[in-house]
Amino acid sequence: MKRPFVTKTAIDVRYAETDQMGVVHHSNYFIWFELGRGELIKEMGFHYADMEKDGVLSPIADIHASYKRPVHYGETVTIHTWVEHYDGLRVVYGYEVVNEEGVTCVTGSSTHVCVKKDTFRPIAIRKHFPAWHEAYLRITASE
Repeated sequence: MKRPFVTKTAIDVRYAETDQMGVVHHSNYFIWFELGRGELIKEMGFHYADMEKDGVLSPIADIHASYKRPVHYGETVTIHTWVEHYDGLRVVYGYEVVNEEGVTCVTGSSTHVCVKKDTFRPIAIRKHFPAWHEAYLRITASE
């Protein structure tokens, strides 16, 4: 499937991200997903920090990773990030970690909802953040 809007974030694998075998520890992929997600949102013209200033958080409701090939210390990988699905309430981001040879090492997704910070009650993105809503619709238009 051709994705309409994909950001690419380069990551130089640091020693601290690896286990005793020099392989990236699985928990670090979720951090890399977050870096990719932040870059995608920035390229859309927004920042999570602005949302938080308005008293809204965007917690993860679900997250997955599928490990295809190990990544090692000293390698550079690229995190490809896109919006897999958006329905006005939930956003599902997709991720692919690709090594320097162009081989997919990890794929994943994370589902997010927006909630009021003080009550943790869900809110509709389309209602409370219409500019974000329009941008999500625009980048998922060719699904």
